[in-house]
Amino acid sequence: MRGLRASSLLLCGVVLIQLLASQIHAQRSKSPWPTLTGEAPLVIARGGFSGLFPDSSYDAYNFAMLTSVPDAVLWCDVQLTKDAFGICFPDLTMSNASNIEAVHKNRLKSYSVNGVPTQGRFTLDFSLKDLKDVNLIRGILSRSEKFDDNVNPIMTVQSVATQIKPPLFWLNVQHDAFYAQQNLSMSSFLVAASKTVLIDFISSPEVNFFKKIAGRFGRKGPSFVFRFLGQEEFEPTTNRTYGSILSNLTFVKTFASGILVPKSYVLPLDEEQYLLAPTSLVQDAHKAGLEVFVSGFANDVDIAHDYSFDPVSEYLSFMDNANFSVDGVLSDFPITASASRNCFSHVGRKAKNQVDFLVISKNGASGDYPGCTDVAYEKAIKDGADVIDCSVYMSSDGTPFCSSSIDLGNSTTVALTPFRNRSTIVPEISSLGGIYTFSLTWPEIQTLTPAISNPYRGAFSFFRNPKMKNAGKFLSLSDFLNLAKNSTSLSGVLISVENAAYLREEQGLDVVKAVLDTLTMTGYSNSTTKKVMIQSTNSSVLVDFKKQSQYETVYKIEENIRDILDSAIEDIKKFANAVVIQKLSVFPVAQSFITRQTNVVEKLQKSQLPVYVELFQNEFVSQPYDFFSDATVEINSYITGPGINGTITEFPFTAARYKKNLCLASKENVPYMAPAQPGALLTLVSSTSLPPAQAPNPLFTDADVTEPPLPPVTEKAPTSTPGTPSTNAQAPSGQTRNTLSLLLYVSAMVLASLLLL
Repeated sequence: MRGLRASSLLLCGVVLIQLLASQIHAQRSKSPWPTLTGEAPLVIARGGFSGLFPDSSYDAYNFAMLTSVPDAVLWCDVQLTKDAFGICFPDLTMSNASNIEAVHKNRLKSYSVNGVPTQGRFTLDFSLKDLKDVNLIRGILSRSEKFDDNVNPIMTVQSVATQIKPPLFWLNVQHDAFYAQQNLSMSSFLVAASKTVLIDFISSPEVNFFKKIAGRFGRKGPSFVFRFLGQEEFEPTTNRTYGSILSNLTFVKTFASGILVPKSYVLPLDEEQYLLAPTSLVQDAHKAGLEVFVSGFANDVDIAHDYSFDPVSEYLSFMDNANFSVDGVLSDFPITASASRNCFSHVGRKAKNQVDFLVISKNGASGDYPGCTDVAYEKAIKDGADVIDCSVYMSSDGTPFCSSSIDLGNSTTVALTPFRNRSTIVPEISSLGGIYTFSLTWPEIQTLTPAISNPYRGAFSFFRNPKMKNAGKFLSLSDFLNLAKNSTSLSGVLISVENAAYLREEQGLDVVKAVLDTLTMTGYSNSTTKKVMIQSTNSSVLVDFKKQSQYETVYKIEENIRDILDSAIEDIKKFANAVVIQKLSVFPVAQSFITRQTNVVEKLQKSQLPVYVELFQNEFVSQPYDFFSDATVEINSYITGPGINGTITEFPFTAARYKKNLCLASKENVPYMAPAQPGALLTLVSSTSLPPAQAPNPLFTDADVTEPPLPPVTEKAPTSTPGTPSTNAQAPSGQTRNTLSLLLYVSAMVLASLLLL
């Protein structure tokens, strides 16, 4: 009878498991999310919004709740005090993320932590009372120090639960074995805390910890998640590497319902920070019945080059992958994880646009390839740009072509070629020497190697797409126009014309005529399918185009302005159909914080002038803190805030994807898609840390608009050896060249070119 009963129980167990498995399979088959349960991936806020505020502070936890999805999980790294209180603090030692050194100067001690001698001010050497005057500060020095003077006391597990009331609460226990060696019991604290605090997840990188707490929480206890560290690191309680434990997920399933792994476990990188083929970890773990959570997400770190500095793209590769979806992401910036999940997942390339504005490229997709090359333009088209642009410059033989700069040293490796001796000083263009487009023929320019722009390579060591830093070839204006004409997705082209007066007077080159002739030659003068926009910072150039054509004209205001006179707007309307302004003319910034919003966009639009804004970049260092190191947050703030008509961007994909944003179609106002409120973040900065008042930007007046007409074209004197002046030759302006300055210039350009190789 006993054997029959055991067999019956076993059969019932098998049937229940099969029923449960079939229910989960049915749920997953109906869900767009290939997670273990079919539910959307969890957004887990590590220490709250720790990418901006001090980790585990009230401000960080509260801000995470205000800006994330409703089911966001708050993460607390639990440490124990001398009197066995559990506090939320990111590490065992306290000097890095608190001001404890100022409060307790002489409390330095040394311990062996997992066999490693470690010195510091450990939480277990202080009572909770000792810590009452200790405040939390930033733990990562590259982040803003402006919130360090805020009074953010250390919070206990109970105070987070009662003051913040998180919808889901995750406690991470990183050093249970160490605390046990010091006669402090983490498991006893957790069991006691669970009687007053709802704990949803408990994680740890120690196997024996889970064995100690098994069965101590009852049926409705928290989910246990085993945390994997580096694959070559040793798990301290079994002396096995995490890589070897990973090969036996059925073993992990005996004590945990999920695993937490670094990003590289799922999507590994090569030595150059490019993605390798994804592993099968997520699929394997799901087959074993384990949920997969992934750590290491932060907007202000250097991510794989494949993502083009765009954190949303990175999140989507884990959440909305064609082959899998992880069950949750651990993030320092939960607003980006929230928007990635709810606004941009399951959005196909052919999805309907939810908002109307122009995505205008800047030298093509110049964030991914050398600007103004065929590959940069082709990627801009593929990435969804509405308009691609060509900054037109002239070669010495009169060929108009696309270049990101009139100085070839800024966009090519010309300093490494024999053409470096053609450098010259042109005061009308720059006080420094340059190797200018009009010093080389078009066939000579075609032999040059393009070089990608790296605007943040200096202080931040950010390099764009190193594998493609010299890819592509330069296009003549006619080649550019034919490329655009053959695209079915583009709505138009933007042609930028600068230095027209100098080229006419000093070089005998008429860039206006060259552009108009090329447009006619390529069939644009009669075209009704592609819009042509002519842009310039010079009103005289646009007046000249207006006299000779019907193309749209765009006036670019290079200065950062605080306001614009109505009379200046009326003058602009006489020759321009739209205006380009700088980002700081919309949102002025002081020490990386937005101070206010101007009314420049509103005034121009009231006068029926569309407003395009530049320059949008993906690198987080290009954005004020108010945009949370996320280019998508920045775009959203300009579109749904002042309501600009177009973005001019080096990364067209990010802006084009935003147009398909599912959250814009929803009638519900979600906090993770709210525009930044100018000046709001500054109100959270302590008065002692506020940035000093900035001198206001200038007012744009009629005098800034008015210019004399373009001069006539001057006949250019022939030269026996074009572009190869001797050291005593006259510069085009008639001034004797400064040989030392040129040598310094060439040396600098050679060094820059070597960095690009």
